[in-house]
Amino acid sequence: MARQFDDLKLGSIELFCLTAQWEGFTAAAKAAGLTAPAVSRSVARLEARLGVRLFQRTTRQVRLTDAGRRYYEQCRQALGQLTEAERELAGAQQSPAGLVRLSLPTSYGHCRILPLLPEFSRAHPLVELDLQISNRNVDFTEEGFDLAVRGRAPPDSGLVARKLEDAALVIVASPAYLKRRGRPRELGELSQHECIQFVLPSSGQPVPWLVRDGDGRDTELLTHGKLRCADDILGPVTLARAGAGLLQTYRFIIEQDLRNGTLKEVLTQHAGASRPFSLMYPANRHMPLRVRALIDFLVQRLGPGTLAA
Repeated sequence: MARQFDDLKLGSIELFCLTAQWEGFTAAAKAAGLTAPAVSRSVARLEARLGVRLFQRTTRQVRLTDAGRRYYEQCRQALGQLTEAERELAGAQQSPAGLVRLSLPTSYGHCRILPLLPEFSRAHPLVELDLQISNRNVDFTEEGFDLAVRGRAPPDSGLVARKLEDAALVIVASPAYLKRRGRPRELGELSQHECIQFVLPSSGQPVPWLVRDGDGRDTELLTHGKLRCADDILGPVTLARAGAGLLQTYRFIIEQDLRNGTLKEVLTQHAGASRPFSLMYPANRHMPLRVRALIDFLVQRLGPGTLAA
């Protein structure tokens, strides 16, 4: 195979990645033990070779262009794989080490994943975790994430899905609301009640409630209400606790409320529906030992059959 990269070219790529990481030539130079002009000249040579501007430069800051951002993510992954390969050959990866970037939805993150991570950190003290907690779907390549937990199956066939659990759904309300408006006995009575809505960020539409009919089939049901919450799925729970209306949510979010009576479950004859949560990661990407360790840990602790019903 013909040689495509000499030491100078590889060094320029490394300095480019450091500049992107530290968002400036001075900080990158300090990390590399060089001068800022030397780093700037190296990046300029790389831009000239590629024929693409990688950074927007001003007197105050250095920012990646769109092309630079795409190139950075590819280079960062490639350099990471080289580092990983050297560690494995040298035997330095007998223990997982390095950074894992994980994206979590708010509800599942707070209630399921975050309480487990101190245990993972004690078992793997050399692994660093960078957590993003939000309800948006991240782009693994563009944003540099290793793993993401998602509550709905993604359309991207290039992702591997490891199921963590089928999370049970329940319909609940506060005792004050039920005293004021009465307890619904059948699904047809929901039209007479205030049903708190959660708006799905990806569609801008309220999420249908999922109920189990008399034949054991799960059916989506559109409900109506004057109160809508977007982005934060814990917002509707706070409204329900305050007596604002009926709410369908995940049982794992309000288990303590059900135990202490802050919320009461209704329409139990239609319970049993659930939605899956899965751990997602790119199918064709090299899997560092640190990422594999976190996958194995979460599947072991949360995977099918490990959680009480």
